[in-house]
Amino acid sequence: MNKKLIANAALLAVVAAASTAPAHAGGKEKCYGIAAAGQNDCSNLAGTHSCAGQSTVDNDKGEWKMVVKGTCVDLGGLTKKEAKRLYATSKF
Repeated sequence: MNKKLIANAALLAVVAAASTAPAHAGGKEKCYGIAAAGQNDCSNLAGTHSCAGQSTVDNDKGEWKMVVKGTCVDLGGLTKKEAKRLYATSKF
């Protein structure tokens, strides 16, 4: 491949990522306590893992999934602040 083609492809990738990330992130929020075992999106509040898919029980209040903004409560979930408060007062 020539350098101009590689540079154009890289520029296109940067522009595409920059134009889609804010729209995607703006319409989503973390929802704690709704993830099925093995279906969490990333690290938990306890700090016992830092990867997606490592939750071991359903609906652990320390695990989260990314959901459409405004739907967390409807799904029976908690905000991060609520989950941290529950986590600090009891070890579930």
